[in-house]
Amino acid sequence: MLAQVLPSGVVAVEAFGPAAAGPLLGEEAAAVARAVPARRAEYAAVRACARDALEALGAGRPAVPSSPDRSPVWPAGVVGALTHCDGYRAAAVARAEAWLGVGIDAEPLAPLPDGVAALVMSDDERRALARVDPALCPDRVLFSAKESVYKVWSPLVRTWLGFEDVRVSLGEGTFSAHLDRPGLVDVLHGRWTTGHGLLVTAVALPR
Repeated sequence: MLAQVLPSGVVAVEAFGPAAAGPLLGEEAAAVARAVPARRAEYAAVRACARDALEALGAGRPAVPSSPDRSPVWPAGVVGALTHCDGYRAAAVARAEAWLGVGIDAEPLAPLPDGVAALVMSDDERRALARVDPALCPDRVLFSAKESVYKVWSPLVRTWLGFEDVRVSLGEGTFSAHLDRPGLVDVLHGRWTTGHGLLVTAVALPR
């Protein structure tokens, strides 16, 4: 799925089905030392995707530990992002010499829970979604788009970016995210798709 929404030069690896526990390298284990077994398995499984993606990029198979804010710490010269939800996990990586950042997000293909839409989107965004086929769960797509944007923003700017700071317009398999906070760019463009009962969004910011 991610191959459909990421540009050439960004390597993605995804896995479907139950998370299988795998080895944790170096500092990775510390991040989930007190976690329940299901959380440890999910963490290890998404790190396995990360190592497969890094190897495909030519960056070896290093550990991908977590920073204090729980974001992944990539090896020097690499940018990337991780995502997982029930039955799915994925990693996307790229060379920092060509890309400033990458953001991906996966969600179940289902409407947002009651009350969440009002917290993550403006009245104008909600009115615009009324024109989109509800079978595509556009509220969830918009939420996911903002999550992908945040994963590009956070490693570069290191300041908070709230849902209210990003205004998303959905197109047919595309989206535009207008940023109302200075520090990166005014607009980020991304793509989205659905399949396997899931939806994925992605943003890649070229250097």
